[in-house]
Amino acid sequence: MNKTSVIRKEHFNSAHRLNNPNWTKEKNLSFYGKCNNPNFHGHNYDLEVTVTGYTDEESGYLIDMKVLSDTIKSEILDRYDHKNLNLDVDDFKALNPTAENISKVIYNRLRNKLDSKFELKIKLYETERNIVVYPG
Repeated sequence: MNKTSVIRKEHFNSAHRLNNPNWTKEKNLSFYGKCNNPNFHGHNYDLEVTVTGYTDEESGYLIDMKVLSDTIKSEILDRYDHKNLNLDVDDFKALNPTAENISKVIYNRLRNKLDSKFELKIKLYETERNIVVYPG
């Protein structure tokens, strides 16, 4: 039997500031540019969660998409949407909220909630042209 993938698309809005506390103010500004704005900046993130595995012969489902949707909502959207990632979200209190790190955190949050029989991949659109894929 061949594997199948399903994809759930979601959207959230968050503010953040890219800053390495081990660097000087000048180095952070030089490296991160506008993304180091001390007053933060925001993105309209698009998220694709891909779940891969074998379709259940009895139900015809790979995974119940309502369950996947509810899991993404509780683990990601409720935590990140309309939040300042640096200030409001414990996941990033000690972790620079780059798109790469956000993708990894999303992956880990969902990986802990989904059956281990599924493969998981996260695709995060920070902008239309800046996209991170994290396959775990």
